[in-house]
Amino acid sequence: MKKAGLIMAFSGSLSLFSASAVEVERYSIELPAEAQIPYQGLYAKEFPQGIPTGLGSGLAFAGKQADGSLLFYSLTDRGPNGDAPLWLDGEKTSPTKVFLAPQFTPKMMQVRIADGKALASHAIALNDQQGQINGLPLPAGLIGSTSETALNDEFKPVAEHSERGLDTEGLVSDGQDGFWLCDEYGPFLIHVDAKGKILAKFGPSADENEKAIASGLPNILKWRQPNRGFEGIARLPSGKIIAAVQSTLDVDGRTAKKASFIRLLELDPVTGITRMFAYPYDLDVYKKNSDAKIGDLVALDDQRLLIIEQGKDADKNMRNLVYMIDLKQATDLSDKLFDNKALEFAPDRAALEKQGIRLVAKQLVLDLRAHGWHAEKAEGLTLVDKQTIAVTSDNDFGLNVKVKDKEGDAKSPDDYAIDQKGQVYLEDKPVKTHFAIKAAEGDDAKSQLWLFKLDKPLK
Repeated sequence: MKKAGLIMAFSGSLSLFSASAVEVERYSIELPAEAQIPYQGLYAKEFPQGIPTGLGSGLAFAGKQADGSLLFYSLTDRGPNGDAPLWLDGEKTSPTKVFLAPQFTPKMMQVRIADGKALASHAIALNDQQGQINGLPLPAGLIGSTSETALNDEFKPVAEHSERGLDTEGLVSDGQDGFWLCDEYGPFLIHVDAKGKILAKFGPSADENEKAIASGLPNILKWRQPNRGFEGIARLPSGKIIAAVQSTLDVDGRTAKKASFIRLLELDPVTGITRMFAYPYDLDVYKKNSDAKIGDLVALDDQRLLIIEQGKDADKNMRNLVYMIDLKQATDLSDKLFDNKALEFAPDRAALEKQGIRLVAKQLVLDLRAHGWHAEKAEGLTLVDKQTIAVTSDNDFGLNVKVKDKEGDAKSPDDYAIDQKGQVYLEDKPVKTHFAIKAAEGDDAKSQLWLFKLDKPLK
């Protein structure tokens, strides 16, 4: 699909570029035939060419090529999956996802913009010493487990979870031939070479009586909300890595809706030294604190980065904003507590400030929706140059789970529960509701890559 032309948009927000014209180029990412994921399951008629690979979870700029084309690397997440009813085992329920291709391997791909198109190619499957990894949830009892039950397209449990599973959500060049990736499960930071082979994996270090499959990061990060681990990653000119937790931590299951900040992590891969900072999301905008989400980030220099903040506001309107943040004056949270508990328990930001905690400074750069952005999530962020910002959406592999023969007021699959016999329940009562998987249509069927050219360079 060719770009939809050049769009002139004007921002009315009080940003660093207020009242300035922004030039926008829109592209749908085109996939080669070999990037279609083979599928012969129950819903094969929906995907006659296979399931489209879902790019856009991360984005890194690889440079302008000799022929004038722009080369990027993008990333998939854990694979074709969708919302599903809770799994009912006796009286116990657990969250689920339906996986149409349980053995899918997360991968990187090149995306080249040339001749009015954005074409994906050169898939690089993530692998380790045992071979290709997968995207299945980690087993219960491990740091990083989401407690999810993975279901197949018959809405029955997949036989096994995997200690090698990754839900990748961001990538950045390592300054040589490889990449740093981030993940939502562990949450993990992963160093890979040019062929996608895992060289190192960092995760929350285990406390006594805990089991972890990676270490080197602060233990408190284990309290990320399920499927809201590291959502964005950047590499500073110094070589240090910055990763952003997607949302507020849920320490002891009590702070997701309470915490007034989101944690950023800094890792020096050479020394192993880490620091953490408090990102002040737009506190008064969301219905509950846990609705605020980070999409991705990219470094401007050793202190300043661009970051995407997004989520539905109190009126259920989606917002996707790019901020410039400055770490220079921010307090390292590593050894900081509030009343001998995690800082997330502080009643408000004033209490943190009274204790000497300085949050990350931020300034609005760009309101994506004010310039035509229509996808729900902006998940990839990088810089083409100091004046041009590139953003990708994730098409979630072009599939949706639909509720059929709906009973009651439930609106989504996870409002229901299902047992081993396939019986569906709503509020503990059996219903005739069932579920079907449909291919996405229109703009939702393909990942988007947009270029936003500001009227002046970022300084």
